[in-house]
Amino acid sequence: MSAVEEQKRRVFWLKQMYRWHWISAGICLVAMLMFSITGITLNHAGQIGAKPTVSTQDAQLPAPLLARITHTATAERARLPPAVADWVESSLGVRDAGRDAEWSEDEVYLSLPRPGGDAWLSIDRKSGAVRYERTDRGWVSYLNDLHKGRNAGPIWSAFIDVFAGACVLFAGTGLFLLKMHAPRRPSTWPLVALGLVLPVVLLIIFVH
Repeated sequence: MSAVEEQKRRVFWLKQMYRWHWISAGICLVAMLMFSITGITLNHAGQIGAKPTVSTQDAQLPAPLLARITHTATAERARLPPAVADWVESSLGVRDAGRDAEWSEDEVYLSLPRPGGDAWLSIDRKSGAVRYERTDRGWVSYLNDLHKGRNAGPIWSAFIDVFAGACVLFAGTGLFLLKMHAPRRPSTWPLVALGLVLPVVLLIIFVH
């Protein structure tokens, strides 16, 4: 391959790497900032205080819907009847999100964990008394749970996978650009090696 062709090839790959580097950077930017900040808050979770707030709502299930609860065969886990789920959503603003409830002879219990808090709903199968309780642990806990993908659902989990793939593309194209510019920047590979060696040394010495 001639020197001219080699130069054209180099320019082509440089343009491609720059293009995908800034595209992946744009996709990752906001989420990377969020995950970096929540990485710090998670690392110092014990020092960041949080005062959970608990709210409750009580209601009475209408008799026709109570009959559906009463006459439903007891099962360890099963979804709420659609009509009951619709009433719960319209009356209390609570969506079951397709979750299975726990059924016993006395009550139906629906666990509703969420990022940054918890919630549950119970329906007395004899009286029709409905109680909904929600615990909110604040924005820091909410963002920390998003960082971990905890109780955030399959769509958020899929987003984390896409975001992770974009980060891999960002890092990979960055590494390629480092390789292309390394001959003119002697400190490139020592800095890359430091980024690898430093955490390994810290793990060996301080983490048991």
